[in-house]
Amino acid sequence: MKCMKSKLDMFLLNRSINSYAYASKTHNHKPSPHKSFFKSNSEDNLINHLCKENKHNEAINILCEKKRLKEAIQLLYNIEKPSASIFSALIQLCLQQRALKEGSLVHAYIKNSGFVPGVFIGNRIIDMYVKCDSLVDAQKLFDEMPDRDLCSWNVLISGYAKAGLLDKARKLFDEMTERDTFSWTAMISGYVRHDKHRDALGVYRVMQNCENSVSNKFTVSSALAASAGIPCLRSGKEIHGHITRIGLQSDEVVWSALCDMYGKCGSIEEARCIFDKMVDRDVVSWTAMMDRYFGDGRREEGFQLFAELMKSGLRPNEFTFAGVLNACAGHAAEELGKQVHGYMTRFGFNPFSFAASALVHMYSKCANMENAKRVFKGLPQPDLVSWTSLITGYAQNGQSDKALEYFELLVSSGTQPDHITFVGVLSACTHAGLVDKGLEYFHSLKEKYGLTHSSDHYACIIDLLARSGRFEEAEGIINKMSIKPDRFLWASLLGGCRIHGNLELAKRAADALFQIEPENPATYITMANIYATAGMWKEVAEVRKVMDDRGLVKKPGLSWTEVKREVHVFLVGDTSHPKSKEIHEFLGKISKRMKEEGYVPDTNFVLHDVEEEQKEQNLSYHSEKLAVAFGVIATPSGTPIKVFKNLRTCIDCHTAIKFISKILHRKIIVRDLNRFHFFEDGNCSCKDFW
Repeated sequence: MKCMKSKLDMFLLNRSINSYAYASKTHNHKPSPHKSFFKSNSEDNLINHLCKENKHNEAINILCEKKRLKEAIQLLYNIEKPSASIFSALIQLCLQQRALKEGSLVHAYIKNSGFVPGVFIGNRIIDMYVKCDSLVDAQKLFDEMPDRDLCSWNVLISGYAKAGLLDKARKLFDEMTERDTFSWTAMISGYVRHDKHRDALGVYRVMQNCENSVSNKFTVSSALAASAGIPCLRSGKEIHGHITRIGLQSDEVVWSALCDMYGKCGSIEEARCIFDKMVDRDVVSWTAMMDRYFGDGRREEGFQLFAELMKSGLRPNEFTFAGVLNACAGHAAEELGKQVHGYMTRFGFNPFSFAASALVHMYSKCANMENAKRVFKGLPQPDLVSWTSLITGYAQNGQSDKALEYFELLVSSGTQPDHITFVGVLSACTHAGLVDKGLEYFHSLKEKYGLTHSSDHYACIIDLLARSGRFEEAEGIINKMSIKPDRFLWASLLGGCRIHGNLELAKRAADALFQIEPENPATYITMANIYATAGMWKEVAEVRKVMDDRGLVKKPGLSWTEVKREVHVFLVGDTSHPKSKEIHEFLGKISKRMKEEGYVPDTNFVLHDVEEEQKEQNLSYHSEKLAVAFGVIATPSGTPIKVFKNLRTCIDCHTAIKFISKILHRKIIVRDLNRFHFFEDGNCSCKDFW
């Protein structure tokens, strides 16, 4: 009977082992729920059977393979003499699962059991502590180890470097009697990761002077990243030369790092040369190269590269689309933005991605709030960036009521606004002159939403109060600020002083700006305008003399418009355009009709003390007037005209464009530095408050 029972046990055990082996071989096949149930039961039966047979090592091995860590550790205490392989497997599993508590238990068991771990297991325990962010325990074990190898030092140095404890990492590094490529790379990459780029290059140079030190692709990539972080083109080129000498120039990781270094060091041509040589360019490489063009202001080349990517057969990712859309937004290139939108639709873009938010932002910046709202409404769960883009878009497009409406919808949706959202809300109040409403939102930011007022919030509220002439309240807020006023706040205050002719407060604001940024010509120009309005020509001359002595030049007014997908750019007084003669003839004719309708040129801000006729002539050559005039003569009657300007539009141009829109029955949209102006039938969306 006993013999039969023993044979039955062996039969069941063999059957279980066979079942387990078969399951292991076929683990890539998706089992049915019933098969999973029986498989799980079979494994549990096997483990139970092994435990009854005191074969705990085999049971733990199965549990480790099945990632059942806690059961394996509980079973560990039933083993009289665990093998080194069991400890190694358990520590490795703790490392994989980042299970510090369980790993510490295994380590404690090892010490209490009298088992003396070798260097291999000791290193594995150090690695487990490092990966679980317990560097104190890692250091303690490192100090206790009777024998260490190169791996022991490298693991701990790498842990300190990644955690930003660079002094401790460097101390260990300097104590090493032997170093390999990993040692050098860990130290260099640690410095780079924590923005200590010069220290990284210092270590790299020492490495090059050491005999038997060999760089690999990760070493040189980290060194290139250090050069890019400074940025230092000279050191980057030196590393490039070293890469060529040691034969790493064919590696794609190195190519990518080289391209990034040249781009960040301002050598776009060399970055493009490296990019063109790359054999296996992935979408990340394409996107990075495009971003370099956009970041350098070379939008046409960036857009051209995007077109090449679309022809290459590679699928763009959300970073690609977001980068191109942001470039379209920055340059108001709506037609291209619409094409990108079409690509995204065909590719089936993720509506939850930030590329969707970039679409809302692009349409908002291109004065197409209908499309911005349509995209927003199509998002299944708009994130905060999408809400903020829409709110800010409505604010900049002169629809402050819509901006505030969507802010209330955001709050009611349960989404928590952040400080950027409130910049949009306060801007909406500023553009519409809603002083009391703006103050209410300003105070609620801290009292209701628990946010801290930033310099942007202070600048917005001071802008709102100053534009409305409420200077005492503005000064009261400035005096109570918890942070030091920055240049944007003082510039906002100075702008309000210009509108209301508050000369004394303007001098205070200007003095503060001269301290912060003495080389900014905008402050001098604004003060000259204020003096000119007051007829203080002596002071105007003094300001201009200071500018001349310091070599300061006013940023030229620049306006552009797009007709038939071609961008036409105009400078103040520009006569270089092929249609210049027709533009000036049109302005002469329309000026007469405008005066018949009641237009009076506003010459207050013309800085030269000259005759009124000369002042009027100076005003007629402002860049936005030239761009509007070209838009009129180059497009069919009734076509809306869009003009973009790099500076704030002047009062006279604003008035003139209102008259042009009424006389010609044209809708004219002007986006200046601050906002959009929608001119129609002699009125502007800003209600003359900007």
